[in-house]
Amino acid sequence: MIDPDVVLGANVKIFAPELVNIFGCTIGDHTFVGPFVEITRGVTIGERCLIESHSFICDGVQIGDGVFIGHGVMFTNDLYPMTYRQVRRKGTVIGDHASLGSNATIIGGIHIGEHAIIGAGAVITKDVPAYSIAVGNPARVKRRFDDLASLRAFIETRQETAPAANSGPKLQSMIGELGATVMAQAANARKRNL
Repeated sequence: MIDPDVVLGANVKIFAPELVNIFGCTIGDHTFVGPFVEITRGVTIGERCLIESHSFICDGVQIGDGVFIGHGVMFTNDLYPMTYRQVRRKGTVIGDHASLGSNATIIGGIHIGEHAIIGAGAVITKDVPAYSIAVGNPARVKRRFDDLASLRAFIETRQETAPAANSGPKLQSMIGELGATVMAQAANARKRNL
């Protein structure tokens, strides 16, 4: 279900509108939203993002442009949720072109910097600087880089970065600056879910 108060940018692709719950949020141009995703009121999502299936994005989250959100990523917005009181929302900011691996959990009040990479299954309890890689539970920053070129050089020395053979130009254009690295991550995640 997509509420009528949702603001969708140009060319937003929602894979299965009948299989999502999207309420009172703003989704930027050329963003893709997979099935079984819930996005609640007050969320802002930038342009050219890729949000994979089974993710939950709650009130108070701001996502920059070109962000990859893997399958089953969960956001929280209350550090101590209780039944006897209303939610006390803590805002979360995801910087442009960050990549959040499948099943990562982002605790409320966190800032993840631009081009940061969050490993699959990581539980983010502290801010993650730009151009860094954080993994684990609780997550720790394992690598930091001075700039995007250094981060990409590191990645390219450790994995093949060519886009998957089945990824077409439309999907590649949606990804924008995220580049071949995130394309390969998304293709691998899709293969595992088939």
